[in-house]
Amino acid sequence: MREPALWRRLIAEGLGCTFLAAIVVGSGIAAQHLSPGNTGLQLLENALATAAGLYAVILMVGGVSGAHLNPVVSFVDAAFGGLSWRDALAYLPVQVAGCICGALLANAMFALPLVSISTKHRASGPHFVSEIVATLGLILLIFALARTKRVSATPAAVGAYIGAAYFFTSSTSFANPAIAVGRMFSNTFAGIAPSSVPTFVVAEIAGGILAFVVVKVLYPDLTQRAASDIIMPHHDPAPNSSIESPTS
Repeated sequence: MREPALWRRLIAEGLGCTFLAAIVVGSGIAAQHLSPGNTGLQLLENALATAAGLYAVILMVGGVSGAHLNPVVSFVDAAFGGLSWRDALAYLPVQVAGCICGALLANAMFALPLVSISTKHRASGPHFVSEIVATLGLILLIFALARTKRVSATPAAVGAYIGAAYFFTSSTSFANPAIAVGRMFSNTFAGIAPSSVPTFVVAEIAGGILAFVVVKVLYPDLTQRAASDIIMPHHDPAPNSSIESPTS
């Protein structure tokens, strides 16, 4: 099976990001309605829904686009040779647009104004450190599974990691510049003020760069083929390809 055409992969990434943002923002709105005044329970409900939803979304689109759903994942994958830089650049606006659409969709599903800019300020030193740690862990997990030929475990592992990171980071683990931008458009439990987004994006990029270095140190034999299947194996190399198979 050859790699799907770029336009199919972009549609898959856009749909995946739309569902992801709708899950994150929508479950946050539902949590506010179901557990008013109980922030801890709201966070638990939001985290559980996000973890389960992320697992499902990766299965939904992983076989087409690889289910990156995150510009940091795409660009680290490009750095390892699993995705072309041209395709990574094409993924970026689609991922951001998908997350914005998902936030607007969540607002609409709960009869809120379609666009409501968040006023929840999250930028602080601890949040910055948290986003570096959250993104580092996410990228390291994805590429460690690729290197050790356990990509089939990625949907569950990523969902579990993000669900846990809601609680062990003070930022609730966005770990994704596209979702950070999308969540600006909902002034609800899962929102983030526009003034806080640059702090999160810089931290996430820093976490991605650090993760790239750590993966290179821990898994120096990560091959281009392994990198290309980081979430879900979605294609085989073309006949006579010079790309090697992963080694033990």
